[in-house]
Amino acid sequence: MTPRKTNLFATPDEAEHAFYEALETGDLAQLMEVWSDDDEIVCIHPGGQRLIGHDAVQSSWQEILSNAPVPIRPTRQHAMQSMMNAVHTVVEQLTVDTEQGQQIVNCYATNVFHKGTSGWRLVLHHSSQAPDDLGPTDRQDMPDLLH
Repeated sequence: MTPRKTNLFATPDEAEHAFYEALETGDLAQLMEVWSDDDEIVCIHPGGQRLIGHDAVQSSWQEILSNAPVPIRPTRQHAMQSMMNAVHTVVEQLTVDTEQGQQIVNCYATNVFHKGTSGWRLVLHHSSQAPDDLGPTDRQDMPDLLH
């Protein structure tokens, strides 16, 4: 049984902020609170398989967060919204440790939110590695940080 949601996200931006904050702090409970109670939620990690349902999604994030919080910054948000649905695309900037030191890796992500009785909730997160040479609009990411 899915736990009852305690946070009421009034906007999809609030839900998205909580999602990325939970990744940066390594808080699995907060991360899963952002997700909808719908049994058909979907998550696709870069290079990974499509995960459907709470158990699969939670297990994947638990494995990712078991090593450490994810140093990630969402930038360049593009949002489309109707009364009950919102689609956000962002450039996720991940800081990774390499032999040469820390390096920024960019991913494109799509976050889809639905509005229900418990506010705005995430129903789909799909992230894939972006090309090394982002287009000109994607390079100007600092002014549009979500948080």
